[in-house]
Amino acid sequence: MTAAVEITQLVKTYGRHRALDGLDLRVEEGSVHGFLGANGAGKTTALRILLGLARQTSGGVRVLGQEPGSASVSPRIGYCPDVPGFFSWMTAREVLESSARLFGLPTGTTRRRIDELLELTGLRGVDARVGGYSRGMRQRLGIAQALINSPALLVLDEPTSALDPLGRRVVLDLLAELRGRTTVLFSTHLLPDVERVCDTVAIIDHGRVLTAGSLAHVRTAFGGVQARIDVDVDDPARLRDALEGLPWIVTIDETAPGMLALTVTDLDEAQTRLPAEVAALGLRLRRVEQRDASLEDVFVGMVGVQR
Repeated sequence: MTAAVEITQLVKTYGRHRALDGLDLRVEEGSVHGFLGANGAGKTTALRILLGLARQTSGGVRVLGQEPGSASVSPRIGYCPDVPGFFSWMTAREVLESSARLFGLPTGTTRRRIDELLELTGLRGVDARVGGYSRGMRQRLGIAQALINSPALLVLDEPTSALDPLGRRVVLDLLAELRGRTTVLFSTHLLPDVERVCDTVAIIDHGRVLTAGSLAHVRTAFGGVQARIDVDVDDPARLRDALEGLPWIVTIDETAPGMLALTVTDLDEAQTRLPAEVAALGLRLRRVEQRDASLEDVFVGMVGVQR
């Protein structure tokens, strides 16, 4: 597959601070890619370099096969920051008309494109001035503005970070609608958003990518398998103590009285050994429930170790 974004050993320093520390990233054309990391991990710095708004200290960056910020690539990129800003006296249509003029779009194309985007973002028929918009409406307008030039790459920085649940749902549905139309790269620290709409993901911490790939790959290769164990026991600590340190156990968490959530590396061994461990303690095993590791399991396991 062709890469819309390819970053190799990217380094960015500010004085003694190393914001990016050998970051590698590849985003395939047509994918919805989640750029995931805690606040301060380096996501925004990397996006600014991709957009040509900052210069790297060292390393290679190619965007749509070109150098970031070049005259040939910039008109093919759409960008929406985490807090898009507009003139409060404009309507949504006026905002998009202004953006279309900046790209030199023909009148007929502008009219058709604006109608499509207002429909896509749920703003068609909204005649109110932007100053009266909710945060979610502003976010949707920001995405519409970023799409006015029919970009080959759409870059979004924390598009749902300050939205209420309904606003987040609307924006995520919009991103899902864009799959196949354009390449979407969006940074976030909200793991459920990534699981809902992304094809691929990269987890970044301290300026470097810890792991990247499809969601299935990241969960399988780095998350293990999680089994939920519900036991009748007066002292739950006894089972925890017996399991601590066993080679097939990664983590043990008590989720409710008498219930332990285990992250294991070998499900077959866990299914064999766990009943034996419970029986040896004289406890009664009520249920063993298997589920795949979530992206949150992977993220906390990897980033928690790094920090």
